[in-house]
Amino acid sequence: MKNQRAIDIVNASLKRRYAAERRFRLYGIAAIAAGLLFLALLFTSIAANGYSAFLQTHVRLDINFDPAVIDPEGSRAPQALSGANYAALVRRSMQELFPEVTGRQDRRTLNGLVSSGASYQLRDMVMADPALIGTTRSVWVPADDDVDMYAKGHIPVDVPEAQRRIKDLPLSWLRKLESEGRIEKRFNTTFFTAGDSREPELAGIRGALMGSLYTVIVTLALSFPIGVATAIYLEEFAPRNRWTDLIEVNINNLAAVPSIVFGLLGLAVFLNFMALPRSAPLVGGLVLTLMTLPTIIIAGRAALKSVPPSIREAALGIGASRLQTVTHHVLPLALPGMLTGTIIGMAQALGETAPLLMIGMVAFIVDIPGGFFDPATVLPVQIFLWADSPERAFVERTSAAILVLLGFLVIMNAIAVLLRKKFERRW
Repeated sequence: MKNQRAIDIVNASLKRRYAAERRFRLYGIAAIAAGLLFLALLFTSIAANGYSAFLQTHVRLDINFDPAVIDPEGSRAPQALSGANYAALVRRSMQELFPEVTGRQDRRTLNGLVSSGASYQLRDMVMADPALIGTTRSVWVPADDDVDMYAKGHIPVDVPEAQRRIKDLPLSWLRKLESEGRIEKRFNTTFFTAGDSREPELAGIRGALMGSLYTVIVTLALSFPIGVATAIYLEEFAPRNRWTDLIEVNINNLAAVPSIVFGLLGLAVFLNFMALPRSAPLVGGLVLTLMTLPTIIIAGRAALKSVPPSIREAALGIGASRLQTVTHHVLPLALPGMLTGTIIGMAQALGETAPLLMIGMVAFIVDIPGGFFDPATVLPVQIFLWADSPERAFVERTSAAILVLLGFLVIMNAIAVLLRKKFERRW
């Protein structure tokens, strides 16, 4: 009888334990599902807002490359061709399309349908082929950002005129251009080939990409050898005493320090004390090196610890020195883990913004940087700048730049995974 009661008590306890386990699994599945849902919402929102930035609305104009405007003296000198009034050619073409527009303000509004970059495009065409002078060609030129937003459906036309950025009169002109097949959306090459601009239709990410490239090169060139050497010394050669423990604790703490603190350090040391150039990728790389070093050191030490002691003992047993043991046997086996940690650290540096704001890489820079000392910005900071711009067209360019940045981060993390899979060894 007593045995039966004990069995009943155990069975009742088992039911409660199994029920608690099932609830725990459900909580875990719900947490993972919620995380994936929010991640999907984030990516969907960014993609929905940004995909249209890869297209740019263009207007087809019949441009008469009038020699009287471009080169009245007929010298064909590069300086004369470069300094010609190409905007007048664009205005004349628009006027020929809408001869009924005569008022000064209306003509200004009409000319505003085309981007100011159209004149630069005509200049580049003439500089590349002076034989265009004296001919008439149909040229697709970029439209103004409001026209671009209208063509992409971001400006509603079924609301009162006072609530629209495009009024009724220019809207009628746009509809006429559409009916004549003079408006078309094309792949936005400017987004990948141009630097920053106040005009959304002329703004691109090439300057920021080159700035990020130079900054990451400096960061990688400094942080990888220093981080690996530090990890090897602390793990293989450093004596075990309180000073070593203190250094290890501080390295671990530095990995958790907010990144903007490294920006303040870079501002005080590299700019104010060492007088290095502001907004330069060199300084950005130095600051990001300080930020990523703890990550690389910790990952490097973990990779060295994962190498079995028998490898070291076997090498030492056949007469190898400690340095030979590390460089010939331990380091090659730990290198995949070190490379994985380095790439993760580089991905973190590529997406960092706060420390770079402190050293002036938030400046508006139009030119493409050509070296480590040229003024530059980086892609995360470019996204920050565009996100603060009031124009509607910068919203989609911000999302598109985020997509590009996410693409680079995904590629870098995929490389880290592939390296780990390819070189990983199990003992």
